[in-house]
Amino acid sequence: MDQRPVRFKEQENVKLRASSVPFSAVPHQSKLFLDYLSDPLSLKRYYPNAVASHSDISAFIPEVLANYKTDRNALCDALTEINSEIGAGEKTFESIKLLRGSDTVAVVTGQQSGLFTGPLYTIYKALSAIKMAEYLNANGSKAVPVFWAATEDHDFDEVSRTFFIGNAGELIETHYQPSGYKKNSPVGIAKIDGSIFNTIDDAFSKMLQTEFSDDVRRSIEEAWSDGTLFGTAFAKNLANILGKFGLIFVDPMHDGLKSLAAPIYVDAIEKSAEIITNIRQKSSELEADGFHAQVLVEEDYFPLFRHDDEGRRIALRKTGDDTYSAKDEKREFSLADLAAMAKGEPQRFSPGVMLRPVVQDYLLPTVCYFGGAAEIAYFAQNLEAYRILERPITPILHRQSFTIVEAKHRRTLDKFGLDMSDLFFGFEKTLESVGRKQVSDETAKLFADVEEKINAELNRLDQNLSQIDKTLAENLAKRRQKIIYHISALNKRAYLATIRKDETIERQIRSALDALMPKGELQERVLNVHTFLNKYGPYFIDWVYEAIDLDDKGHRMVDV
Repeated sequence: MDQRPVRFKEQENVKLRASSVPFSAVPHQSKLFLDYLSDPLSLKRYYPNAVASHSDISAFIPEVLANYKTDRNALCDALTEINSEIGAGEKTFESIKLLRGSDTVAVVTGQQSGLFTGPLYTIYKALSAIKMAEYLNANGSKAVPVFWAATEDHDFDEVSRTFFIGNAGELIETHYQPSGYKKNSPVGIAKIDGSIFNTIDDAFSKMLQTEFSDDVRRSIEEAWSDGTLFGTAFAKNLANILGKFGLIFVDPMHDGLKSLAAPIYVDAIEKSAEIITNIRQKSSELEADGFHAQVLVEEDYFPLFRHDDEGRRIALRKTGDDTYSAKDEKREFSLADLAAMAKGEPQRFSPGVMLRPVVQDYLLPTVCYFGGAAEIAYFAQNLEAYRILERPITPILHRQSFTIVEAKHRRTLDKFGLDMSDLFFGFEKTLESVGRKQVSDETAKLFADVEEKINAELNRLDQNLSQIDKTLAENLAKRRQKIIYHISALNKRAYLATIRKDETIERQIRSALDALMPKGELQERVLNVHTFLNKYGPYFIDWVYEAIDLDDKGHRMVDV
């Protein structure tokens, strides 16, 4: 279909309006996460270095620097190789140079390597770390922002799809998996093949064509090219989007970083029994306090994965007093065997979720980490790994959280008197809410009158039946509930029918829901950043960066 590009004028001069919604008003948030946001200091039992505000983070710098033992030059040599390969910008290498200094700390975040950078919150995590590093530098400390690309994860299904808004305002899904990918291999080493261009073609054929579309497509194609590793493509794509901020990218599968991580791998293997026992105890304490344990840690859990000869990432399990093996493998290892292997061949190992933050903060002089709700939850368990391995416990801060509200969707919300909370319960409920406001006063009054009269008549019948037989009255009570339920259901259907008589209203609401609460989830968890880069160009990143407020712990609605 031939489409003429849509032009968006005066992008530099857009003024943003932002409002904050507390996470307590957002459905499906865990109690631990909400308590941590509202009063982190009350949870010192699980977060010993929790802070009330980001402004308190600088107090941890002396402890971080005093306990940092990794060879900075070897680290930065590896980071230079990684960031050169992905074509990072000049400011990134300035950050690496600064990190070589013994008085520099890192503000860290990270995410799985998702298709075309994955969901929007990947961008929000990175910009949160960048803003925090900027804050520390402005206040006299030396800090660099670092993004840990979780290339070792092996759940390819989770990262192989992403979502955009299509030309007609509808939600479109894009999926890609290279033909040569082997199940359970780290996603970072999956090699992209030529079919990626079909995926890109499909996405752009359905997206709005704008003055920025050619540049956005070119940027994606340069990163996601035939023969490139999935993890490299992810980092290239992010580096292109965020290049001017000096963000350093980490690929933990780099051989140089594996060598540097060997001592912490060995230590974790030798102390694995103590680590698991204490994490399990901490999980029980969480549950006893009315919280949930984010990660199920069973008795046979082992804190590292082993990579076999085919490159597959295999979970190890304890099978005896001093025997460990992988599922479906006959070979068994002792702790001494695993420790020797980790020392001589560290590339054979990668940390599990309970150990990864410790390894990350062993390699980097991490002063704080920006994570999502799930990461905050599992930090409450893995503090035991930090303690047993004698590492400073890293403070964790919640990343910034946004829903981007475009002007047309703001008009829809305002027109029908909707706010964010009205959207949390899906399309049908939102339609019903709008229909309730649109239905005629006469119909609304008729339903109210009918329900009132039915209740009155049922009350008369109840009084009479009670004198005849109490069981009849009890039976009536059950039937009354069904009668009122059916009247209420008919009322709701009337609301929906009122809306569906006007296809424009239904289309506007569906378009708003697809954009603001796609798949019934927060926008940031579903939509890909290229939806907005395609419409607004690189200005979009500047708008989001300017909207970041590290003092605001809510979910923010940002009008563009």
